Amino acid sequence: MSVPGIDRVFERRLASLVNSGEPQILQGGRKGVEKESLRVTPEGRLAHTPHPAALGSALTSEHITTDFSESLIELVTPAFAHTWELLQYLLDLHQFVYRHLGDELLWATSMPCAIDGDADIPLAQYGSSHVGHMKTVYRNGLGLRYGRMMQAISGVHFNYSFPLPFWEAYAALRGERSGGSGFVSASYFDLLRNYRRHGWLVLYLFGVSPVVCKSFLRGRNVQLPELGMGTAYEPCATSLRMSDVGYRNRNQAGLTVSVNNLGEYVHDLQRAITSPHPPYEALGVKVNGEWRQLNANILQIENEYYSFIRPKRVARSGERPTKALRRAGVEYVEVRALDVSAFDPVGVNQNKLRFLEAFLALCLLKDSPPIGIAEQAALDANHLTVARRGREPGLTLERDGRKVPMREWARELLDSMAGLCEILDRGDAARPYGQALATQAAKVADVALTPSARLMSELASGQSFFDLALRMSETHKAYFLDLYPPNEERLKELAGEAQESLLAQRRIEASDRGTFDAYLARYFAD
Repeated sequence: MSVPGIDRVFERRLASLVNSGEPQILQGGRKGVEKESLRVTPEGRLAHTPHPAALGSALTSEHITTDFSESLIELVTPAFAHTWELLQYLLDLHQFVYRHLGDELLWATSMPCAIDGDADIPLAQYGSSHVGHMKTVYRNGLGLRYGRMMQAISGVHFNYSFPLPFWEAYAALRGERSGGSGFVSASYFDLLRNYRRHGWLVLYLFGVSPVVCKSFLRGRNVQLPELGMGTAYEPCATSLRMSDVGYRNRNQAGLTVSVNNLGEYVHDLQRAITSPHPPYEALGVKVNGEWRQLNANILQIENEYYSFIRPKRVARSGERPTKALRRAGVEYVEVRALDVSAFDPVGVNQNKLRFLEAFLALCLLKDSPPIGIAEQAALDANHLTVARRGREPGLTLERDGRKVPMREWARELLDSMAGLCEILDRGDAARPYGQALATQAAKVADVALTPSARLMSELASGQSFFDLALRMSETHKAYFLDLYPPNEERLKELAGEAQESLLAQRRIEASDRGTFDAYLARYFAD
């Protein structure tokens, strides 16, 4: 960057890692994926069938659950040290799910299938327990606040934590006595700030939602040009999902959550989940004995806060996310900006995940001063600009108070990642991280190589987005069902987990005591 000192800070830190005497210092970071997909009928309509029992309990299953809707399956991988292991597990999950879907399909794109409106989207159901009822009430509240259609959008979340040996070496080069939880948390917040500064690059490189089915816009005050029958689009968009058309929440536009440090982040979230919001009060909380939302605060719970990236820690049973962060600090980050790719059967690929791993290292190592209100407004605008106009020729973004060409800035960031990819590639003659970086550099050089441009090219023949997405969904189903040889050991393991999760749900339901109102009061008093 042109700001004095920032490149020198990064180069000094990178050189220290290179010379640390530990050649594989960045290798072995833990990575996992959460991938959402709508279940649809063979005709591409939203499935109204219950979450298949053979997949287990959506409440207690560790790897196969649901998100907002009963029809929105979420597949969760464990954390792996190697990307290929993660992708193999995700593939096995898809194969297992498809064995129990009958004639239904998993919709292949982020933007939803043909939906008749909010009433057509069933809320996820988690059984009769207090915790299960709370999850459904929370989702009902989301639907009232933002509309169910927005909640039907799918995405891919990438979870990442740096390897433990890295923290010891990084603490030493930063002059810290130990790489304890305080230092680790502060470093992750350095990363979070820089992701806010540079994360628009992820939308340009991987956004693949420049179009929507017109049914998605029904009843909403959103105007987009038509692209043939049944399809609306933004001519130069990369990710309408991550724009104000999609998942970016206008209702939260006035909500500011600082990532300058852990204390400010937790404070801002706590304030949001304890501050009443008059428009939500007007919706009612408990009406005629029925819970409509968990409360009338700006956020019902922490997870309602929409963000491109979140600091995370695995919570203990019944522990709230902010309490887990206060207890032991940041454990990993969750990147939430990835669209589901119709061009990858599992919605994501190794090149993308390897690039993200190196990109997160870049965000960690670059100098990361605090973000003020004015800078945050400019960063938000950059993300929105790239989401809606990222392929526009000559596009400029705001950096340090001045306009700079987006592609020039993108090349600068990618050039800075070369050394990080060399560290990640040490000992591997195939240089997979370097190859992943080269693949992304080609997209910056030629916008036609971006997945959003590729999707537009696929639609140039005149077919609708709906027809393309349905065809890709059918292709993916055939791919998984025809895959040979199947990983029978993994499939058996997943079947066993499904049965155990059903038993676990029954145990929770049998152990419930008292009323739901009392349970909710205890949860929020904690």
